[in-house]
Amino acid sequence: MTGSPARDVWRGEPLPLGATWDGTGTNFALWSEGAHAVELCLIEPDGTETRIEVPEHTASTHHLYLPGVGPGQRYGYRVHGPWDPARGLRFNPAKLLVDPYAKAISGEVDWTGAVYGHRKDDPRRPDERDSAGSVPVSVVVDPAFDWGDDRKPATPWSRTVIYETHVKGLTMRHPEVPPELRGTYAGMATEPVLSYLVDLGITAVELMPVHHFVPEGFLIERGLTNYWGYATLGFFAPHAGYSAGGGGGNQVTEFKALVKALHSAGIEVLLDVVYNHTTEGTAAGPTLSFRGIDNAAYYRLDPEDPSRYVDFTGTGNSLNVSSSISHQLVMDSLRYWLQDMRVDGFRFDLAPALARRYFSVDRGSAFFDLINQDPVVNRAKLVAEPWDVGPGGYQIGNFPPLWSEWNGHYRDDVRDFWRAGDGALPRFASRFAGSSDLFGFERRRPRASINFVTAHDGFTLADLVSYDHKHNWANGESNNDGHSDNRSWNGGAEGPTRDPLILDNRRRRAAAVMTTLLLSQGVPMISGGDELGRTQGGNNNAYCQDNRISWYDWSDVDPAMLALTRDLIRLRARHPVFRQRRFFTGAADGRSALADIGWFRPDGETMTHEDWSWHPAKAVAVFLNGGTLAPEGPRRQQLVDASYLVLFNGGPDPISFTVPPALRWARWTPIVDTAAPDPGRVAESGPGTSRWPARRDDWKAGAWSVVVLEQDSGSAPARPESGSAARR
Repeated sequence: MTGSPARDVWRGEPLPLGATWDGTGTNFALWSEGAHAVELCLIEPDGTETRIEVPEHTASTHHLYLPGVGPGQRYGYRVHGPWDPARGLRFNPAKLLVDPYAKAISGEVDWTGAVYGHRKDDPRRPDERDSAGSVPVSVVVDPAFDWGDDRKPATPWSRTVIYETHVKGLTMRHPEVPPELRGTYAGMATEPVLSYLVDLGITAVELMPVHHFVPEGFLIERGLTNYWGYATLGFFAPHAGYSAGGGGGNQVTEFKALVKALHSAGIEVLLDVVYNHTTEGTAAGPTLSFRGIDNAAYYRLDPEDPSRYVDFTGTGNSLNVSSSISHQLVMDSLRYWLQDMRVDGFRFDLAPALARRYFSVDRGSAFFDLINQDPVVNRAKLVAEPWDVGPGGYQIGNFPPLWSEWNGHYRDDVRDFWRAGDGALPRFASRFAGSSDLFGFERRRPRASINFVTAHDGFTLADLVSYDHKHNWANGESNNDGHSDNRSWNGGAEGPTRDPLILDNRRRRAAAVMTTLLLSQGVPMISGGDELGRTQGGNNNAYCQDNRISWYDWSDVDPAMLALTRDLIRLRARHPVFRQRRFFTGAADGRSALADIGWFRPDGETMTHEDWSWHPAKAVAVFLNGGTLAPEGPRRQQLVDASYLVLFNGGPDPISFTVPPALRWARWTPIVDTAAPDPGRVAESGPGTSRWPARRDDWKAGAWSVVVLEQDSGSAPARPESGSAARR
């Protein structure tokens, strides 16, 4: 039902884009270069639609101002223009469109309705059925919020520990979160959740997509949904499905309250953002927003056939980062989330897709230039997923110095080592030491490497040590989806088992992986729930599982893994030797007779080139020098931090390690032993007990384990000796 406006219509302003309420009325501005005319549609709760022809346009922006229209008003656009898919033009005024700059979005897609711009029986012709009532709508919001004394934590990269998590999955089964708040922003902001995160010790949460997204039609047909959220419809709107108060604009206030609560707990908020594509998919997909507003400007079209899309993302379309409006959209969105929503940074999904000039990835692209020069965005934490599915898409190590990157080599090489893969030791050592081979140039620092072994995409840590193969049958794709190269090992049985030897094998390797991650140089990222022992039953692609497969099970927690994770994070926080701000050199610095790092064989001898090249090698010790010596004079050693010996045994048999001769002047105390039942609390036993040999220069590391030895603070050398070290 439509009606005629009986209201004042003012010319308004072309900027800012979107719907902007000023306290007395709302300015509406929509960019469309190819449109012949634009109608603003005001939608009432009963579905009544009032269409108002937008009377003004400045350059390509169509704008008006409506006095008396304010927060809560639902609206959309109808855009008139040519329908000619062969030229990339898909204007269809029968389709009600979401404002790309909408600050809130309400409603679902009814896939049985007229949501497609084209006719199913003839895609060359437009579908002239009205889509109103079958598509989401935009909502005018009130930007006011009482931030009080909120301050961003501004945690240095060297102290950052990231916790990747999902708003709904984290809270949906939490027994201390009120049932009506579970799965929502408000539920995540409750005291039990905040206390848990603070006690764990993480400094930043990386939220899986919270931009408003729409589940794909083929998932709805299967009785599933898009749980992960990598199907963005609105780059400014918090996802309405995570709002405890519904999608009428409450999601904005609730998200701001979540950010404020996390900040008050000293925790930063990073958003996983998906600017590389939208939920509209292939040319056969629905017309919900961008496609109907200006298809050729917002999407990359095939120059040989503009009716088709160029797809660097595997989702059916790619945002056209060569167009000025797409650049403006991305930058305006980033600034909005940083300034109005007060988040602290972003992880860019499939980031190379944003840096493609025509087809190739270009470090000199306008996208990087815009980020680098923007005085708001360039101060945020910026993390790239450094690969997409296009040609030359694997770009790890090639992002500008301002950026950090998900280190896929770290994931693969650490997995290889702890599944006892031959030949993995040299690569494992490089990853533990900060991956200078990938990032040690152009004045980049160890913080360039975001270290992770598991993430939302793939096995959980518990599944990594319990399954050889993916088990994705519940996804409805005949187990053909998800990765097959998991670099996992089940320890002797696939999935659940009662065999005590296999369970011990899994426990040891999971503890060793977590210890490796949290003591490596670079920035650690924990996949949320790994510290609890969370399993997805072998599903390594649970993107469509909004159920107990994905939700954290707080009733089935691995207390030893949780305690170990907490203790390791605290160890890392207390000791800067595990979070160096610069890469190791492998040489003495002129102030100390000992190198900053040293690698040794189990017999205490320095690793040689031949040792690194020995294919079956599965054990190594690393010395991390936390102290410096005065260059001259009688002053005693000035200890910046304790020094550590970390013993890695990636094989199936216990190995005895001998302290290197250059380090025998120190007294060493074991503080972590992942082979022990309580791996993070072995310091209470110490040398001379049944676990540890009486001779302090010999230490045993059990099968598939890590032992961390700490230099006693009171020990200092009478005559410090030089020690060589292999740079890794």
